Amino acid sequence: MSFDQAIETLSRDERFKATVYAINTLLIQKSVYTQQEFEKLFVEWAQKEMQKKSDSSHATSSTPAFG
Repeated sequence: MSFDQAIETLSRDERFKATVYAINTLLIQKSVYTQQEFEKLFVEWAQKEMQKKSDSSHATSSTPAFG
């Protein structure tokens, strides 16, 4: 499959995922960072996002209802 065929075949979301996969694979192979460093940062980001969601839901649920 050519690059152009892949672009035409994949959805926008799949193209984004393929791009992230390709970039991360290259960076690991070129020793820019290790798999362990990637995983640590991935988890760090996920924890921050979960905290944001938690903070957001607490702020929404603690808002008094007027009526």
